[in-house]
Amino acid sequence: MPSKAAYCSVEVTLKVIGGRWKVLIIKQLLNGTMRFNQLQRDLAGITHRTLSRQLREMEADQLVIRNDFNEIPPRVEYSLSPVGYSLKAILFAMDEWGRKYHVTVK
Repeated sequence: MPSKAAYCSVEVTLKVIGGRWKVLIIKQLLNGTMRFNQLQRDLAGITHRTLSRQLREMEADQLVIRNDFNEIPPRVEYSLSPVGYSLKAILFAMDEWGRKYHVTVK
């Protein structure tokens, strides 16, 4: 008898934005459209490969819009989709919680 997987909306959210880089990428894109190299410069420590993979996953999850201008040299810009932008309130709540936690616990 197959077991039924439990559904938890928090788990879904963590699956979509979890990991070290996705929240930081979203935070950068909340400031507006950015090119790949600018994102990589602003996210100190992220490798080219990791940023590419994260952006592809976020595009597949419909958080990010990739705009390829089909030019030589290549020009690609990334921006948040309406779904990605809807995470703004969650990120601000996480920021506020983190600040309070840091003051009270640390």
